[in-house]
Amino acid sequence: MAFRWKNDLRDRDVTDQALWMNRRQIMGGLAGMGLAGAATGARAETPEPNTWEDITSYNNFYEFGTGKSDPLNNAGAMTIEPWSVRIDGLVDRPGDYAFDRIMEEMTIEERLYRFRCVEAWSMVVPWNGFELADLLELAGVQSGAKYVAFETYLNRDEMPGVRFPVLDWPYVEGLRLDEALHPLTIMATGIYGRDIPKQNGAPLRLVVPWKYGFKSIKSVVRITLTDTQPPTSWNKANAREYGFYSNVNPNVDHPRWSQASERRIGGGLFASREPTLMFNGYEDEVASLYAGMDLQENF
Repeated sequence: MAFRWKNDLRDRDVTDQALWMNRRQIMGGLAGMGLAGAATGARAETPEPNTWEDITSYNNFYEFGTGKSDPLNNAGAMTIEPWSVRIDGLVDRPGDYAFDRIMEEMTIEERLYRFRCVEAWSMVVPWNGFELADLLELAGVQSGAKYVAFETYLNRDEMPGVRFPVLDWPYVEGLRLDEALHPLTIMATGIYGRDIPKQNGAPLRLVVPWKYGFKSIKSVVRITLTDTQPPTSWNKANAREYGFYSNVNPNVDHPRWSQASERRIGGGLFASREPTLMFNGYEDEVASLYAGMDLQENF
């Protein structure tokens, strides 16, 4: 039976596809896309639609360069067919799982989620994907596993950004096992009913809606079950600013800016900021995962 949660989001809250692709710009709207209402909810006017060129021209995927147009210009070279995910470590059935096989085995559904960036902007995105727990069940999680580690595709011939030590490549992330098995945690294969573009993490990416966006690792090629906490890229780069958990928390500021409020993409350059919700609005569903933890220390 499909997981049920107290989802207070509706179609009118969906961030426009143009705004998702160009989430650092104030652009585009829902008109002509079959999505009703404003991207920012009832408090904002419906933005105007943008061109396809706008939609795909501004994005972050550092493996393709740090410039905002670099992913568009360079991600086309990335090979995504054939694609497989290596699942190893503390599992009963380790191996390379072909993407086609994964898609045949998994139940794909739409999940309408809030998305909150550590940079204090936010949106609402309709993902298509499947619960990560189902994929882990396919591999068979062993009793000694406590964490799940993820790794992004790396090809120096196809990814000019990795020639520079912006991060320690390949990009890696991790979750506690109970976080990974939570029904809200999904592996996304699409956005707005379309395949995820390469510059946005094709063909398979993690989505953990109560955590900051950088935890939702793109273009996953390896999943490892382990009994020790795995390293994560931004934590390795700057542990003071980026903790392992990285839960959305308005009470714990980034060292360089407040996390108490956020700018909703689509609200215009002069839109007022909105209060940030604890766990990005999913407190009822996930707070029990952190019962008794000091969330100031375990940020």
